[in-house]
Amino acid sequence: MKLVVVGAAGRMGQALIREIVATPEASLAGATERPGHEAIGRDAGTLAGLEPLGITIAEDPLPLFAQVEGVLDFTTPAASVIHAGYAAQARIVHVLGTTGFSADEEAKIAAAARHATLIRSGNFSLGVNLLAALTRKVAATLGPDFDVEIVEMHHRHKVDAPSGTALLLGEAAAKGRGIDLGGHAVRGRDGVTGARPQGAIGFASLRGGSVVGEHSVIFAAEKERLVLTHIAEDRALFARGAVRATLWGKGKKPGTYSMLDVLDLA
Repeated sequence: MKLVVVGAAGRMGQALIREIVATPEASLAGATERPGHEAIGRDAGTLAGLEPLGITIAEDPLPLFAQVEGVLDFTTPAASVIHAGYAAQARIVHVLGTTGFSADEEAKIAAAARHATLIRSGNFSLGVNLLAALTRKVAATLGPDFDVEIVEMHHRHKVDAPSGTALLLGEAAAKGRGIDLGGHAVRGRDGVTGARPQGAIGFASLRGGSVVGEHSVIFAAEKERLVLTHIAEDRALFARGAVRATLWGKGKKPGTYSMLDVLDLA
C-alpha cells in the first residue's frame, strides 16, 4: 500500500516513516512538511535516521495525494483540515491522529469523510484502545456511585489539553454511563469550586519533561478506588497502530472509523 506522511520532520512523522519502511505490506511514496520548513528537500529516510530512501521531503502535498492510497496525518488542526479536503478529492484513506480541533474544523473534517476513508483516534496504541473498551465496561458496571476522574501527563511541548487520549477515555466513560460527555465534563478546578457534581467526569492535565504519554482513569467511591492506567514509553507504538489502521482501511467505504473498528472492539 503506497503511503504519504505529512508533517514528516516531527517526532511522530519520523516514527511513522520508520514504521512504514519496516512494514512489508506498506511502502513510503511521499513525505511533506509545511512551507518554509528546513527539512524540505532532504531525504525522508535520512531525516528519520534510516538509509536514504530516494524520497525528498516536499512542500505541496496535493500532487502526492493523487498518487498514493493513504495518508498518515499527525500535524496541526489547520493543516489537517486541508489534508482532509485533499484526501476527499483523492478518495483515499486518511489516518488522522491530530487533536485539538475547533467546532468549525470538526465540521469540515466530517464533511471530507463523506468521500474519504477517515480513521481517527486520540491514540492509536493497542493498549490505550483496550483501556477505552475497559473504561466503557467498568463505567457501565459500577454506575454513578463511582466518581470518574481522568488524569493525563505529557511532555512539555504538547500544546492542547486535555489530550486527545484523555477525551477518548472520557467519551468511553460517558458512553458506559449513557450520558453526553459535553454536558458532564469538568476540565479545570481553581478556587472555591463547590462540591463535586454527581455524574461529572473530571479531567486533570499535567505537562513536563519528555513524557510520551500517561493516562489513568480513576473510579472513586466511598472507601474504595479502581484505577486503570496506561503508560506509553515510545512513540513507535503509536506509529505501529497508525500503519495497521491504514492497511485496515484499504478498500473500506468512505466514512469515519476509529481504532475500535480496526481492532474489532466496537
